[in-house]
Amino acid sequence: MSLLRDKMNRLRGNIREEENQPAAVVPATEEKMVQQPEDDEEWLSPVWETFDVKLVTNEIGSFLLRKIIYPSDYRHGHHALVELQEAAPALSAFHPDSLTSAEQIMFLDLETTGLGVGAGNVPFMVGIGYLSKDQFVIEQALIRHPAEERAMLHYLMGKLNDYTFLSTYNGKTFDWPLVQNRFIMNGLGQKMWEPQHLDFLHPARSIWRNTLVSCKLSHVEEERLGIHREDDVPGSLAPQLYFQFLANGDPAPLEGVFRHNEIDMLSLACLAIRFGHLLNGTIKLYIPLPDEPEEMVRTGLWLERMGKMELPDHLFDLSMKEENSKPSTLVMLAARDKKAGNWNRAVLLWQKAIIHSSNHFGSAAHEASIELAMYYEHKIKDFESALGYANAAFERALHQSQIIRPDAKKRAELDALRNRIARLRRKSTKHVY
Repeated sequence: MSLLRDKMNRLRGNIREEENQPAAVVPATEEKMVQQPEDDEEWLSPVWETFDVKLVTNEIGSFLLRKIIYPSDYRHGHHALVELQEAAPALSAFHPDSLTSAEQIMFLDLETTGLGVGAGNVPFMVGIGYLSKDQFVIEQALIRHPAEERAMLHYLMGKLNDYTFLSTYNGKTFDWPLVQNRFIMNGLGQKMWEPQHLDFLHPARSIWRNTLVSCKLSHVEEERLGIHREDDVPGSLAPQLYFQFLANGDPAPLEGVFRHNEIDMLSLACLAIRFGHLLNGTIKLYIPLPDEPEEMVRTGLWLERMGKMELPDHLFDLSMKEENSKPSTLVMLAARDKKAGNWNRAVLLWQKAIIHSSNHFGSAAHEASIELAMYYEHKIKDFESALGYANAAFERALHQSQIIRPDAKKRAELDALRNRIARLRRKSTKHVY
């Protein structure tokens, strides 16, 4: 029994000795190594300061922010930013039940890791712009790694409720749905700010789709806004530069991405000014009217769709006086007159489109022939004239089908013309007897 007691006492003594031993001391160098990753996360390379990027921390975390302030008299291409105050109220035509003011517009442009609005596409840079005390402010938030995204989005959420309108270029389809998805994925809620969209891609396409090679923002700004970028980083290259930064930690190449996004924001403001002036009818006070007849017509048609019925007539009159009016322009004007019931001028325009078609088999002449065939058959009951135009349209359609294999739509069109011709022949025979 005593042997067992002695053994237990010895065990208790050993345990007490171990408990009384001091904790192992971590060498200073080793402790620094353990803490280094946390310190590195908040350490900002001096390179960021060369293009005015600062570290921002909020209750969720940290991210990087660059803030640029432009005076109201700053001129970006053809327009000065101060014009936004005058132009913005006319943008109410996009949302007739709302009153637009320059101070209520937030401009948004993202730089993302890919395309689409799926879960794999992350906005690594969020650019916003707004008017504040007669200054145009651009803020660009960037994340150094995915863990910073939630803090960046939280910062953006804090800005949104101060504005009513969201100005973008294809943002209704891309930028804003992507931001909404990222809010949800980061647990920031499904109920959020619901903006009134001012997506300028759509009016740009309406007005310039046939007169410009491309409706990309960089092309529109150069051809119509007088903005010429120098040493610009293409937007398509931005994801590659960001991944390069993630790989090697060197911020230097991202300076070009910041600058590219900054110019995008300024160009968005200038597009708001341009479309506002068009809707105001004050565009000619700032820049010359377009001298391309088709652009005049497309501008007028867009203004009509936006409810500005009193503005387009001058543009339409100018386009018809231009000697170089294209047949396609004349067909567009004729379609407008047909809709308005102005048949006399519509017929003259269709006939003029056929006469001025350098290509006898062109689409404008084809469309004009079909319209005239319908007009003479149903309005005038002149079946012989209708038959002549129907035959001309069929000849053009048949010629095209011999060059390009017709699809289902083209085959249906040929069948419809055959039926029309057969009907008109019957009507012409009955009319003679």
